[in-house]
Amino acid sequence: MTCELPSSSPLAKLLKSQRTWVGPSARERQAILRSAKSVAVVGASPNPSRSSSFVGTYLQQSTDLRVYFVNPRADTILGQKAYPDLASLPEVPDIVDVFRKAADIPSVVDEVLAIGAKTIWVQLGIYNEDAARHGEEQGLTVVMDRCMKVEHARFNGGLNLMGFDTGVITAKKAGR
Repeated sequence: MTCELPSSSPLAKLLKSQRTWVGPSARERQAILRSAKSVAVVGASPNPSRSSSFVGTYLQQSTDLRVYFVNPRADTILGQKAYPDLASLPEVPDIVDVFRKAADIPSVVDEVLAIGAKTIWVQLGIYNEDAARHGEEQGLTVVMDRCMKVEHARFNGGLNLMGFDTGVITAKKAGR
């Protein structure tokens, strides 16, 4: 089973022309998730309508992972203490899940390397090839442009859980 675009797709051709870095295979991503005991969510938001909140809720409720939230402007997120940076966490997380814009990824990679975490997981829609290559050159496992919630649910048979067709996120304007 694959989620890849057909190679004849115009989008696939565009992405292929712009992206040369690939990252871990589905089996490798599954192994990363299965072996992890803790995750830090960088760029976590206390706003319940943000994707980091959906992912954080899923990780808290549907996994055995110890979940830490990193946001220098928040005291608590989803009922837990929020930390100002990765260096402030009580442990080195197995995975650092990142909700930051692509231009911020190089500095987050440097933070991840500085604390000694082994894996950085950059969320769906966020891609920085130079940062990915730099991280890998330093021994970091890099997953990019993938949603940890979706991947975890995919590997555990739960794609119908939390965040899918809930009606909470919509493109329709209020009142319509």
